[in-house]
Amino acid sequence: MTSSSIEIQLQTLPDTPGVYQFFDAKDTIIYIGKAKNLKKRVRSYFNKNHDYGKTNVLVKKIRKIKHIVVDSETDALLLENNLIKKYQPRYNVLLKDDKSYPWICIKKERFPRVFSTRRVIKDGSEYFGPYTSIKTVYTLLDLIKGLFALRTCSYDLAEEKIMNQKYKVCLEYHLGNCKGACEGKESESDYLKNIASVREILKGNFKNSLTVFKTQMKTLAADLQFEDAQILKEKLAILENYQAKSTIVNPKISDVEVYSIISDESYAYVNFLQVSHGSIIRAHTLELKKKLNESDAELLAFAITELRQRFALQSKEIYVPFRIELGSNLKMTIPKLGDKKHLLDLSLRNAKYHRLEQLKQVKITDPDRHVKRIMTQMKSDLRLTEEPTHIECFDNSNIQGTHPVAACVVFKNGKPSKKEYRHFNIKTVEGPDDFASMTEVVYRRYKRLLEENQPLPQLIIIDGGKGQLSAALKSLDELGLRGKIAIIGIAKRLEELFYPNDPIPLYLDKKSETLKIIQQLRNEAHRFGIEHHRNRRSKSALHSELESISGIGDKTRVQLLKAFKSAQRISFAKLDELEQIVGTAKAHKIYNFYHNKNEV
Repeated sequence: MTSSSIEIQLQTLPDTPGVYQFFDAKDTIIYIGKAKNLKKRVRSYFNKNHDYGKTNVLVKKIRKIKHIVVDSETDALLLENNLIKKYQPRYNVLLKDDKSYPWICIKKERFPRVFSTRRVIKDGSEYFGPYTSIKTVYTLLDLIKGLFALRTCSYDLAEEKIMNQKYKVCLEYHLGNCKGACEGKESESDYLKNIASVREILKGNFKNSLTVFKTQMKTLAADLQFEDAQILKEKLAILENYQAKSTIVNPKISDVEVYSIISDESYAYVNFLQVSHGSIIRAHTLELKKKLNESDAELLAFAITELRQRFALQSKEIYVPFRIELGSNLKMTIPKLGDKKHLLDLSLRNAKYHRLEQLKQVKITDPDRHVKRIMTQMKSDLRLTEEPTHIECFDNSNIQGTHPVAACVVFKNGKPSKKEYRHFNIKTVEGPDDFASMTEVVYRRYKRLLEENQPLPQLIIIDGGKGQLSAALKSLDELGLRGKIAIIGIAKRLEELFYPNDPIPLYLDKKSETLKIIQQLRNEAHRFGIEHHRNRRSKSALHSELESISGIGDKTRVQLLKAFKSAQRISFAKLDELEQIVGTAKAHKIYNFYHNKNEV
């Protein structure tokens, strides 16, 4: 389809809510989106060049546009979600998990059973869930088993079969786990009262069950049935303990859903909590792979639609961190303080923990993806034009103004490349001048790389503020590298990042991975420079001491250092050890020098 025919389609799009589909030359759906106004939204793809490269690629591939008009924005959200899951277009957000979740079923039958299942059968049975953790299911079933004596057999307990004494009680009856409904030892009405209590507990409402147990316990105690009263007291303790652990906020907060999102350059993580009577009865984190640099608002709206469908959620109110477009059927609350804000913070914390777990797993199982993500994040955080797979960091050392040196450390793909570290002894600068020293070492480093046709880094980091950065820029200007290599300075006190010609520093999140790598580079350069400075001072002190021994020349000093490795060992050497290296006469001079000095 030609661009003119696309223009005709754009002109005829309606100004209504709906879903649009983009097709490529092979008539394959490559993107599905929703819109409050189809004409405005679809036109926006063709009216400008997009900052994100993949969006430009998508637009170039569009050969045909189809749309579906719906009644409301809510309907558009649902339809978009269903179509994306059905066709899985190349440029749409990718859902990372698609597994079956466990449910708790109250079976539609006389004397209903309560059990876990992963299959939902439309036979009139009640299903609670799905739950995102099988551990939660087992905990709830154990709680129910401890509170209520429900049958676990699969007998058909029709009234006539019980009347005809078709069944006999099993071991569960004798253990006290069942009241023997199969032999008519328990009425259906009493059994259904327990099922009603189970239903409320699964909804997160413990109040009714607690009231019933307390009333029964007091009645039994008044009738002097202390053993039965004790059994109820133990059940009451089980239920109160579970309620205490599960209640997070005020029990008046009921039938709400809480959503939060955290994202990076490639993925987004949306956490969801379902709250009933102050208790969290379900929690899940959804992982989304970005395709077109979608905003957090777009991703959160998509995820909420998906989660509400997946878990059959019916709450009328949701808590979210910011306003999003979800239609008018839901009450949307953006908490600022109190219990509601506590729930939102808890959801965000869960999203962060999930992301950290995923990143740790990826680092082990897919290191290439881990490196790619880190590089993409650094490119974005530091406003670079390319990923900094090769970074070099410089630091000066001139303790007390003596023996000025500098260090250059190299990181490749976010990791130290120690074989490429370099030391520099300052040659052209007199006295402790950090700025001039930085100019010298940066010039020497990149002049040599250019002469040897070695690859240049994508990023240079200067340990220091504006002054050090300006000094390094002089060398890049002289070498014609200004603008060809990104360069920043980092000030130690507040971790400020300075850019050329920008008086306002950049501050990164203290917990960001980008800042951690920069700090690691800075610390490594400092350590490497101090180590070299210490070695130079030691050698200088060593040579000064040996040179002061009358009658000992350069060749003798070299012989001694090769044999004993250090000046300290020479000073502690025995006379016969020295004689073996330099002969009797020189050995006496050296031995007497150190011996007399140590005695003073």
